[in-house]
Amino acid sequence: MKVAFQMDPIGSVNINADSSFRIAEEAQARGWELFYYTPDKLFWKQGKVVAQGWPLEVRRVEGDHFSLGEMAEIDLAEMDVVWLRQDPPFDMGYITTTHLLEQIGGKTLVVNDPFWVRNSPEKLLVLNFPDLTPPTLIARDLDALKAFKAEHGDIIVKPLYGNGGAGVFRLGPDDRNLASLHELFSGINREPLIAQKFLPAVSKGDKRVILVDGEPVGAINRVPLEGETRSNMHVGGKPVKVDLTDRDREICARIGPLLRERGQVFVGIDVIGEWLTEINVTSPTGIQELERFDGINVAGQIWDAIDRRIATKG
Repeated sequence: MKVAFQMDPIGSVNINADSSFRIAEEAQARGWELFYYTPDKLFWKQGKVVAQGWPLEVRRVEGDHFSLGEMAEIDLAEMDVVWLRQDPPFDMGYITTTHLLEQIGGKTLVVNDPFWVRNSPEKLLVLNFPDLTPPTLIARDLDALKAFKAEHGDIIVKPLYGNGGAGVFRLGPDDRNLASLHELFSGINREPLIAQKFLPAVSKGDKRVILVDGEPVGAINRVPLEGETRSNMHVGGKPVKVDLTDRDREICARIGPLLRERGQVFVGIDVIGEWLTEINVTSPTGIQELERFDGINVAGQIWDAIDRRIATKG
């Protein structure tokens, strides 16, 4: 197969943690041709969706983990698979790439399906499952945010389209910074905020459950640093081995069919205690840690699922 990766600059990836690198490594091991380009090199040109990038070879060598061939411009419709793997922010630039990639959905399989990536932002897709989530408010209005805090006392406030733990604040019962935070965020963009009731169980970890084509394959627990609320690995959260619980499987059984129907092949959900907090479809991570803890080939399972989808497409 011919596989293209739309991703952030490959030179800066951590080869021991980056999921895109691991997915590319597994594809290469299967003998498939790799092509790499950055989102700014994606174009609509004379009726075709094209990308300027490079043939790619990867290897697990620190400081020398990739080689690029000669730069070329390709018609993405000639690829078998295109991976949408750049990190958020989920802004208009990101959304535009989903519109362009949506145009090549004939023979080419785009993973994850760009239509549903665009219509399933991680902090919004959970709204389909209110009984699985903690009390949640999405609002820009300060009075609505104040009322939510008055009701629940201890809350988390974060950008609706943020990622990696950036801009996440915990406001305890006696905190008086909500108005200031609202002013700060309002000066940055016009987007709503998301507020959720604080879950004390986060001190024991924020579980990342990996689903492949709607089925859970395992989980890792991300434990926050001492004195830190956020457990994201981007901000120092420590990944530790953990098993799936009955509650995790219950959550996956509820959301899995919808993810499968929407072409979300590789998804990472976040579970704190008994509650689902996010469904990550844009650029989930965690497969390398899971592979090391559980001794399984998650990247291989992802490619097997893609093989099945391509066979179904005919």
